[in-house]
Amino acid sequence: MKASAVLICYLVMVTLLAPAQAWAAADQLEEILQQQTKARQEQKAKELQRQEQLETLKRDQELNRSQRQLDQIKQQKTEPSQPHQPQAAQTQQQLDQLKNDQQLERLQNDQQINRIQREPDASRQQQQLNDLQRQQQIDSLRDQIRRNQTQQDLDRLRQQQNLR
Repeated sequence: MKASAVLICYLVMVTLLAPAQAWAAADQLEEILQQQTKARQEQKAKELQRQEQLETLKRDQELNRSQRQLDQIKQQKTEPSQPHQPQAAQTQQQLDQLKNDQQLERLQNDQQINRIQREPDASRQQQQLNDLQRQQQIDSLRDQIRRNQTQQDLDRLRQQQNLR
């Protein structure tokens, strides 16, 4: 009788402790999964920052090249009454505006990435990172269009200069 009472007590204790241990294990697993998700999201945010830096460098190089070309056009001898002089000034304004827009865009992207990194909800953070990446791609394409237009303006000015 004593042995069966001890066995019953043991079974009752095992039955009561098993779910608690399972819950503890599930909590640990959930915590590990959250840490892994957070690490992946931080890695993706860093990758986005690296991509943005590369895009910025490319844009800066393109702007610098356009600026040098514009400076060459301005340095060439021109008569003060030539009609393309205002076009050169306008192209310079466009280049200056592009530079200002890019600086502003960089600051805004940095702020967005910082905000996203502070987001506690992992799935929401991931969605925000994806949205930011799409927006950066759109902005990059818009910048490329603007650069191409400015380049065409410079090329046209150069052709006019060569015709004279």
